[in-house]
Amino acid sequence: MKGGLINSVTGEMVSERFRIPTPISRHPDDMAKLFKDIVNHFNYKGPVGCGFPTVIKHGVCKDPGNLHNDWKDLNVEELFSKACGLPVTIINDADAAGYAVMNYGIGKGKLGLVIMITIGTGLGSGAFWNGELIPNFELGQIPYKKYDKIEQWAAVSIKDMKNLSFKKWGKRFNKFLRLVEVLVCPDHIILGGGTSDDFDLFKKYITIETPVMPARMGNTAGIVGAACAVLHLGPKD
Repeated sequence: MKGGLINSVTGEMVSERFRIPTPISRHPDDMAKLFKDIVNHFNYKGPVGCGFPTVIKHGVCKDPGNLHNDWKDLNVEELFSKACGLPVTIINDADAAGYAVMNYGIGKGKLGLVIMITIGTGLGSGAFWNGELIPNFELGQIPYKKYDKIEQWAAVSIKDMKNLSFKKWGKRFNKFLRLVEVLVCPDHIILGGGTSDDFDLFKKYITIETPVMPARMGNTAGIVGAACAVLHLGPKD
C-alpha cells in the first residue's frame, strides 16, 4: 500500500511515495489501519482518493478478488473515511491509472473508445469514451481455455513465475489484446504498469490492428489517478 501528495492541476507528485507492506491477512480492519497510517504520514487534511484492486460500485466492493472475503459488499469509502477522518473517494485501481493517463498523459485529448490495460500481478483495465470513464471494465476477467480468467495465463506475474521470455509472454499478451479488440473494438489501447516501461522488448509481438502505446508513467499512475478521481467523483463542496 502506498500514497503520496499530488498537484491535481498538473498531475505532478509533490512528495515522495510512502509505502507500507500490505498486511498478510488483507483483512478490512488491518488495511484500514494502514490506510490511516499512510494519510497521517503526510499530515494531510483534505479529500483523499484511493485506487482499490477489485470491482468498486458506488464505493462498495463487489468482489474481494485477491483480498480477504470480508471485503465482499463492504462499503470501502465509509470504512476508509472513518479510519482517517477525511472524505475518501474509492475507485478501481486500473480506472485510477486510466484517469492519470487520460488527464495528464498520452491519453489526453484522445477521443472514441480508449482502453487502458495495466500489466502486473493481474491484467487490470479501464475504459474511457471521449474522455469519460466507463467504470469497472474488467477485461482481465475474460475466461480463457481452462483458466477462470485470462489474467491467470497472460499477466506478467505468470511470465515471472514460469520464467517466460518476452517473446513467449508477448505472444500470450497479444492473444489477450486480440480478444479485447474483437470484443470491444477500441480506438486506442494504452498500456500501464511497470511492465509498460519494457514495451520495446515485446512490441514486435503485438500484431493487432488497434494502435497500442505505452503510458510511460511508471508506478505513479495509480496514485496520480486516484487523486484525479477526487475531482471527477469526489465531494463537490
